[in-house]
Amino acid sequence: MMAQLQQSAQSKLEQFLGENPDTLSLDQSTQQPLPHREPIKHLLIGSPKTVTSTIHYLQVIGYASVGEWSPLLPTANPGEVMSILIRQILI
Repeated sequence: MMAQLQQSAQSKLEQFLGENPDTLSLDQSTQQPLPHREPIKHLLIGSPKTVTSTIHYLQVIGYASVGEWSPLLPTANPGEVMSILIRQILI
């Protein structure tokens, strides 16, 4: 069941991100313009346990590795932290 969930999530992720321009062959890159990419910022806010758990889950489903997130940063609310991830997506 978990393997099916991971495959489904990976498939959706690949559809969302589109083709990686780094893997285009020379013929393809000369025939097609490179896709336009724009940054998207993800912001997780919550308890340290919840934010860390969500970051690990996003790694399990293949969306982002733990090392891509910012360190946990305190917010103005006691016991609350945030972490930021910036990705480039196809538009």
